[in-house]
Amino acid sequence: MSAHTSAHERHDTPENHEGHGDHGSHGGHEDHGSHGDHGSHRDHGGHGHTATDADADWETLATHLETGAELHLPAYRDTATRLRALLGPGHPVRRVLDIGSGPGVMTGVFAETFPHAEAVAVDGTPALLARALARAERLGLTGGRVSVRQARLPEDLAALAGESGPGPADLIWSSKAVHHIGDQQGALDALAGLLRPGGLLAVAEGGLPMRYLPRDIGLGRPGLQARLDAAQEERFQAMRAGLPGSVRVREDWPAMLGRAGLTAVGSFTSLLDLPAPLPGPGRAFLHSQLTRLRGAMTDQLDAEDLATLDVLTDPEAAEGILRRPDVFLLSAVTVFTGTRPAR
Repeated sequence: MSAHTSAHERHDTPENHEGHGDHGSHGGHEDHGSHGDHGSHRDHGGHGHTATDADADWETLATHLETGAELHLPAYRDTATRLRALLGPGHPVRRVLDIGSGPGVMTGVFAETFPHAEAVAVDGTPALLARALARAERLGLTGGRVSVRQARLPEDLAALAGESGPGPADLIWSSKAVHHIGDQQGALDALAGLLRPGGLLAVAEGGLPMRYLPRDIGLGRPGLQARLDAAQEERFQAMRAGLPGSVRVREDWPAMLGRAGLTAVGSFTSLLDLPAPLPGPGRAFLHSQLTRLRGAMTDQLDAEDLATLDVLTDPEAAEGILRRPDVFLLSAVTVFTGTRPAR
C-alpha cells in the first residue's frame, strides 16, 4: 500500500519498489513513502539479508523514500490534524495502523498527533521497518509510542487484528498502497474490518501529479513532465494488470469505501507548495527521482527527451536539477475517509 508502501503482493526487488515510479505520478498517485513514505514499497517477505548489490539499492531507495517523505512533512502534519478533527474529541485514539509505512515518517507524525496512542508501522520490508524504529528513537518517540509489524498484503491483513497482531485500530492510514493490490475493493473491505466501531479509515489514493519544473525549461521540447506522466501511466497500467488477482474497478474511492461498509465518507486534499528556488534537500530528492526515471524509461521516451534527462541529472550541469534556479515542488494529495459504524 505508502507513501508510502509496503506490504503488498508483488515482486521482491528494489526496482519494483517504484511501482509506477516512486514519488512519481500516476493521475495524482504519488508514492511519497507513506504515504508514502510510501509509497509503492516492495517487500522481501523474509528477514534474511546478505551483502548484495540489491541490498545496497534497498538502502539507496530507503533514503530516497525518507527524504521525499520528510519534504512532505508540512502536508502530512496537516493531514494528521484533519484526521484528528474527523475523529472528534469524544473518540479516544488508542492505536493507529500505518499500512505500508515505508521508513515510518507518517507513523511518527501520528505518534506526535495522538500522544496517547500506539502508532504501528506495518510494512513488508524489514529494512524499512528498521528505519521506522530508528526514526522514532531519534524523535524521542519511545516507551511503546511507535512499534512495527512485518506483514505482506493482502494475505497478512486478517492476522493484524488477531491474537498475534497489534489488534484493531481507531485510525488506519494507507498511502498509495491499495493500488498495489490486485483486488482493491477486497483490500478496502479488509482494512475496514480492522477498525474498532467508530474508527476511521483514511486512504491516500488521489490528487494531482507532482510538478517541479516549468513547461518550457529551455531544453528539448516543452512539456517534458507531461510526457513523463504519460509514460508512468503506461507503466502503472502494466503493473496493475500484472498483479495477482488483478480486478479492474472504477476507482471511485468514496463509493468503494461505502461498499466496504463505511459511513460518513468524504475526502480532502493537502497541498505542498515549495516555491523556487527549491532548497538543497528537495533538489537532491528530485535528482534521485529523475535518475531512477531515466533508467526505467529508456524504451518509452524518445532520444530528445532522454538527452534532456541526461542534462537534468548531470550534477555539474548549470541546467541540471541540482543547479537551475526555476526548480520548485508542488504536490496535492487527496485523502478519502470513511467511518466504521458504531455498534
